[in-house]
Amino acid sequence: MRNVLRKKSGVSAPEGGGEVILGPGVTPPVPKSSYELRILQSIRRIIRAVEIHSHKLAQEHEITGPQLGCLLALAKGGPLTITHLARMVYQSPSTVVGIVDRLADKGLAVRQRGSKDRRLVQVCVTEAGEALIANAPSPLQETLAESLKNLPELEQVSITLALEKVVDMMEARKIEAPPVL
Repeated sequence: MRNVLRKKSGVSAPEGGGEVILGPGVTPPVPKSSYELRILQSIRRIIRAVEIHSHKLAQEHEITGPQLGCLLALAKGGPLTITHLARMVYQSPSTVVGIVDRLADKGLAVRQRGSKDRRLVQVCVTEAGEALIANAPSPLQETLAESLKNLPELEQVSITLALEKVVDMMEARKIEAPPVL
């Protein structure tokens, strides 16, 4: 199937009239006055950015975003219990257990029992995990966080309120979502 734009779409046709044929992966422009389509397109671009970043992590570093987030938290916070790690990465402890299992299988993290209290199990990063952290790109949320910090507070508030309003309009307030990408 071809993407075809006709003159009435507002896109200039080539000289001599006719159709503008878009190549694969080219999205037709959204009219400036179509706010609902511009908002949906922006949401879709955000989702795609997360997907692309996740795919890049998986392909180039054989790790997922949540796994990288846990590794970074472990590197920053030192050995941590599953419960403390879960709080740091805004995930449930049961989810973090699975992530830590996969990190351990890859040799990126290890579980260690406490020397004084053998019931206490902490997770820490291995040398291989530290090497991966040194070579992996920063998590997408760090890039976004830095950009947001550079905006005036009024713009930060405006973006926050606008996005929260979209969530409410989509009746998505009750959907659980950790605040990390």
